[in-house]
Amino acid sequence: VAARLLDERGVATDRRRQVLDIGSSFGQFLLPFARAGWRSVGVEPANGPAAVAAGVEFLLRTQLSQGAWGQAASSKYYRIWAPVPGAHRAFRTAVTGLCVAALVESQALLDSELRARAEEAIDRGQAWLLNPEHQLRRSAPDAYDDTMGYALYSVWGHAYAIHGLVLLHERAAGNAQLQAAVLTSAQHHVDQLRQTAFLNGGWGYYDDPLTDRQGEPVKPRRAKMQRPAGSPSSFCTATALIAIREAQTLGITFPDQRLEEALAALRRQRFPDFAYAYGEYLRMRPRRDINRPAGSLGRSQVCNLALHLYGDPQVSQEVLRCWLDRLFARNGWLGMGRKRHLPGASPHSAAFGVAGYFYYYGHYYAAQCIQQLPVAERAAYRNQLARTLVPLQESDGSWWDYILYDYHQQYGTAMALSALVRCQ
Repeated sequence: VAARLLDERGVATDRRRQVLDIGSSFGQFLLPFARAGWRSVGVEPANGPAAVAAGVEFLLRTQLSQGAWGQAASSKYYRIWAPVPGAHRAFRTAVTGLCVAALVESQALLDSELRARAEEAIDRGQAWLLNPEHQLRRSAPDAYDDTMGYALYSVWGHAYAIHGLVLLHERAAGNAQLQAAVLTSAQHHVDQLRQTAFLNGGWGYYDDPLTDRQGEPVKPRRAKMQRPAGSPSSFCTATALIAIREAQTLGITFPDQRLEEALAALRRQRFPDFAYAYGEYLRMRPRRDINRPAGSLGRSQVCNLALHLYGDPQVSQEVLRCWLDRLFARNGWLGMGRKRHLPGASPHSAAFGVAGYFYYYGHYYAAQCIQQLPVAERAAYRNQLARTLVPLQESDGSWWDYILYDYHQQYGTAMALSALVRCQ
């Protein structure tokens, strides 16, 4: 900026070059702090096992009598549109899959008494997930379809149910009948992801409306189609891709064409700095705040992980390392959105359009990114992740980042637990 002002005022070229050199040097000086400043002071491990035990106790207390977690009832103000009953079935399925997975993953860190209670909770959660009465499908259109579009929250339920079922299949080793039931359920969720994949590839949690909020037709007007014809989102696509990758470890197949379409959609939303557009509708606006690195902190982890797992040559370990550095060095950007809940305001009202519900989601996938690094490099990142999450635990043992009916404490706790387990 200074160089441009000097140029406009006719200042000699050598002075302008000197200012540019100073600016460049200052930028190089700041770069290590922007990426990896958190490592300059050293990071000691946090007391992860104690936090894990307290988090498990919270999940055990909040499990519903039928074995699931999460419900629509809440005395708190909420802003998220969730048409009944489909949206809440999707939320409950997703949260239950996450909670079951977190309990399975946490068992090695629990004492014998707490482990036995966790086993009972896992059995009840497993029974709920495998019950045909609770099979999740895409929501039916409702009275607000034209102005709001379809709510496709089912993609979250399918993805996280698959994650929990893959762990349950491993847990059921030696029980062929139970493993067969788990496979049948996992196949159902994979089939539903196949059917709800967007026409232009990938997944999203909304399909575009037919009219705007004033009732005027949107242009171009989209047709009502069996497959969603709207704009997929980068992070939703990445979440589903990772779940499908997990299902493939059980021998479940997914059409190659749909996979390639999803990967292509995710790559289209990737910018050269490995920030990702919030959705395909924003990919031609790369410098909009929500698309810039600070706005992408909560979703670059999952998007990079998905492409890395599928062998994308551009998403190297250096890219994973760079974005882990950014997550920790700039954690305040995500933190400003955490618990920010203003009545009547958009969830994206924090700086750079960051919504609170990206906080634990981002760290959940950051823990999985760390696992993709060389073994010798993981300890520092794991320690920093634990040091980030443990102090945020609530007095009741939970973690939460955005009020969502009565699902937020459960999903936040499950994601934090799964992340902390990977830090030990």
